[in-house]
Amino acid sequence: MKGQEWYQADEVAEEYDAKRFSRGGRLIDRREKAAVLDALGPVEDRSILEVACGTGRFSVMLAERGADVVGLDISGPMLRQGRDKARAVGADDTVEFMLGDAARLPFPDDHFDAVMAMRFFHLADTPAAFLAEMRRVSREQVFFDTFNRFSTRSLYNWALPMGSRLYSGWEVDRLLDGAGLELAEAGHDFVLPYGFYRKIPNSLASMFRSVDTGIGRTPAGKYLSSVSYWDARV
Repeated sequence: MKGQEWYQADEVAEEYDAKRFSRGGRLIDRREKAAVLDALGPVEDRSILEVACGTGRFSVMLAERGADVVGLDISGPMLRQGRDKARAVGADDTVEFMLGDAARLPFPDDHFDAVMAMRFFHLADTPAAFLAEMRRVSREQVFFDTFNRFSTRSLYNWALPMGSRLYSGWEVDRLLDGAGLELAEAGHDFVLPYGFYRKIPNSLASMFRSVDTGIGRTPAGKYLSSVSYWDARV
């Protein structure tokens, strides 16, 4: 996986949320959480696995809403951040953070109601293998996001320290077919890429976001969007 050593560093875990979800990045955090909740629906009493959970911002959010959550990640420092978040909001009884490899999920077949991964597939070196594992341990639903090949994301992708894997819609369709998943719904967003929003103040980000969503609602929005959310069924 791209950036594996970087991702497991203590200082990266400690600064991860502050660097990505402050300033205009707050807007990104709200939108991503809304996308997860919209896809998963009512989560109370559902068993959910988050693959590559990082600092646990989604796992803790779901646990607060009554889900029985497991957050799995390869980074011990990231998992420590997640456990701290869960304790801070009193959700540590309903979320478990585990060190593990997304390519070899340590669970039996059909173990969870839903399996999700956010901010993961752009780093995946073998996305078909990862998606097959997610499907294997899910009884009902698999949800994930991708960065899109033919979008503004490609304009600055070369400048990122690790680079990102970008996907076309055709590639995602092929991955879903290969994993035995059926697409239920797809959402496309952020004509302006994440990196742009993180560089500007939150108040200014809201203004640009209005323009962004306006373009996204046009017929061309699907093709210009830099991020897609994929909600699939087993």
